[in-house]
Amino acid sequence: MSTVTPPRPARGSAPVDAAVPPPAGARLAPAVVRPKGWSLRLPTAWPLIALFVLYPLWWALGVSSFVFVIFAVPMLVQMVRRGPVRVPPGFGIWLVLLLWLVLSAAMLGLTAPNTLPPGGGGRYIGWAIRLANFVSMTVVMLYVYNLGERELSRRRIVRLFGFMGVVVVIGGWLGSLFPTLGFVAPLRFILPHSIASQPFVASLMDVKFAQVQQVLEGEASSPRPSAPFTYTNSWGENTAILLIWLIVGWVVLGKPLRRLAGVAIALAAIFPIIYSLNRGLWIGLGISAVYVAVRLALRGRMVVLGGLALAVGLIGVLIVATPLGRTFDERLQNGHSDDIRTTLSEGAVTAANHSPILGYGGNRALIGSNRSIAIGKSDDCKQCGNRELGSNGQLWALLVGQGYVGAIAYNGFFLFCLWRYRRDHSAIGIAGSLVLILMLFFQFTYGALEATLAYGLISVALLARNDRLRRALAPAPPRGTVAGLRARLEAAGNN
Repeated sequence: MSTVTPPRPARGSAPVDAAVPPPAGARLAPAVVRPKGWSLRLPTAWPLIALFVLYPLWWALGVSSFVFVIFAVPMLVQMVRRGPVRVPPGFGIWLVLLLWLVLSAAMLGLTAPNTLPPGGGGRYIGWAIRLANFVSMTVVMLYVYNLGERELSRRRIVRLFGFMGVVVVIGGWLGSLFPTLGFVAPLRFILPHSIASQPFVASLMDVKFAQVQQVLEGEASSPRPSAPFTYTNSWGENTAILLIWLIVGWVVLGKPLRRLAGVAIALAAIFPIIYSLNRGLWIGLGISAVYVAVRLALRGRMVVLGGLALAVGLIGVLIVATPLGRTFDERLQNGHSDDIRTTLSEGAVTAANHSPILGYGGNRALIGSNRSIAIGKSDDCKQCGNRELGSNGQLWALLVGQGYVGAIAYNGFFLFCLWRYRRDHSAIGIAGSLVLILMLFFQFTYGALEATLAYGLISVALLARNDRLRRALAPAPPRGTVAGLRARLEAAGNN
């Protein structure tokens, strides 16, 4: 059998179509379903494909908050059957966070400063759900990292991200144009009343395309798209991440027709992005543009950089010259949530100072409100006070739930990965690093459970696979040199 040697990539990059050497002595076996009398062969990576392609269905059924936990089971079964599981560089840091999530359960019965005493079994259920989410997202990351290019190539994973990018843009348009659109999830009619009546489950069964809130001064309500997620903020952070991969998969790596469609979808995203009134999303997109510009400038890609500058300029003109500009300006002038966020952030730091090692296991209900400790929830004002410490961002949730150790482990993992893959100048390398930067930025304003954390960790797996290929194709340094010794040590550490 003849072999074809792939062309050697430029320094710091890896061709997307090249095959990654599989883990030694291991290969994912195809998942096969064998009903009596006939057989149907599913693709090896069917759990991940079903997660992405059928996500709108999972959302409509009201199970989007649990779907990653559900599909992590067949992923784990496949990895166990295949044998030794490889882990990406820096995984030990992530394990510290998982360990701290477990240990923090011992603190669930304690009361944090200026918060209501915990009571009932809800705190344990909340902790268990949070732990299950983190563990399942970890399984998803390991699953993607251990897949070979033949089972599911990096290009196909990027296209799956791109598909979800299309879904969030469509959901954004529907939520902006039809903010009252919604329905009861079919699952609601078969669940026992004792389960369906729980507030958390009830919120999942009430499927909506937007959150209608009072944000802009002088307006009774402001529709803010959320589909296919539960909250507008989740739509915002996921839109930023998915648009990055959409542009890479459809515009940068796509064929002419797909490239044209990708540009059209990215432009179509402007309308729901502005009408989401999501300042964090706007800042995140600004950070993305600056980061890509810097990476292109450092590589001397001036033509591409000029095209990026032209595109940003045209988008700016489009916003200013349309009613979108007025909405954008009004939102910047109305920071109605700033005081609340400040109060919750200060409360999270106070809680972490009182329990810096293990935290309190989960969020805590604040006594009173940001204006007075006397203004809490009551029958006359159900929206007053008692907001949750840790609800205003992933960083604050970690500080309250797992103390400084948990927050440091979370940030340490993403910072390590950002540094580790800094020399990956491929489209996947730049996009993956940008996603890590957004994960670090969004932690100050948004939570990062469920889909957001999954997308971030899958991006880590993509970066690690890209890095593995880059190192496999790089010329071996001569023996007896410092570079050669370093390369052999790194290779040993990756096996």
